[in-house]
Amino acid sequence: MDPKPFSALPISLLDLATVGEGRSPAETFQNSLRLARMAERWGFRRFWLAEHHNMESVASSATVVLIGFIAGGTSTIRVGSGGIMLPNHAPLIVAEQFGTLESLYPGRIDLGLGRAPGTDPVTSMALRRERLAAGYDFPQNIEELRTYLSAENRTGRVRAIPGEGLDIPIWILGSSTESAWLAGSLGLPYAFASHFAPAQLHAALNLYRQHFTPSDHLKEPYMMACVNVVAADTDEEATRLSTSFLQLAVGLVRGRTAPLPPPVESMEGRWTEWEEAAVRAFRTYTFVGAHDRIRKDLQEFVDHTGVDELMVASHIYDPAARLRSYEILHELWQERKG
Repeated sequence: MDPKPFSALPISLLDLATVGEGRSPAETFQNSLRLARMAERWGFRRFWLAEHHNMESVASSATVVLIGFIAGGTSTIRVGSGGIMLPNHAPLIVAEQFGTLESLYPGRIDLGLGRAPGTDPVTSMALRRERLAAGYDFPQNIEELRTYLSAENRTGRVRAIPGEGLDIPIWILGSSTESAWLAGSLGLPYAFASHFAPAQLHAALNLYRQHFTPSDHLKEPYMMACVNVVAADTDEEATRLSTSFLQLAVGLVRGRTAPLPPPVESMEGRWTEWEEAAVRAFRTYTFVGAHDRIRKDLQEFVDHTGVDELMVASHIYDPAARLRSYEILHELWQERKG
């Protein structure tokens, strides 16, 4: 595994259409579009939206609709799902929806697929109804979906129109090792959710490499990992901004899904010792700081993982500060290229 310079990697964005305290989903969607347009201007590779349900802080539940909104408001950046939780949907519906998106925005749509429900068990039951065991059929559902998207299915009794015969890149997403072997054996690109599930990152990437079989879609392994970044012009300001994410994470530990709160000067008294440990455990790959610290942390991450692409999520309350965080990332990328 040869380490790659940070500047050699494509950088992409993951957005959950995070709703800030005191803001509406409508405002959130406009902020997502502004971010996508700036990401396109700065040369980032992809803008993905994640499917989650029954969370006050996340407005990307109708993921396909938002993908169309973002793709329609941009012109070159790839837009896709990070991901569509396939067990929640019939493969035919996904094929038709993404076939429609690809027909509207040709050459710009990615289809990332996950096997988790993206929500709590009760909401999962409401989503899946009689399909409660759908997560166990993830490999079969992927094959069914790929069949609908294939040109060879034109003689099938059930066809995806639009969708059939379109070249829509499929990614397998994972937060553990379960999907790594599947992505490798199918010869598909693999994206790991290390921004919230860091524990099995290295094991999953190694498993993916070991099981990779070249396919018509991909000749060599291609791995992307997602990290959290909160960048600002000073380390102190970045640390302050990051407290929004910390407060959100504490809420999740407590079983609450409140909107993203404004930053605070200190987390002292806002979490117990156990809650702090729980939050820091899944923040292993959360990088907070000014230019120098972010540069160092991201390069070390690339060196240690050997990933081919970085995806970045940033839970920052102030939309202007979030834009600045990504602008700093762009500046570092350009600086290292130079």
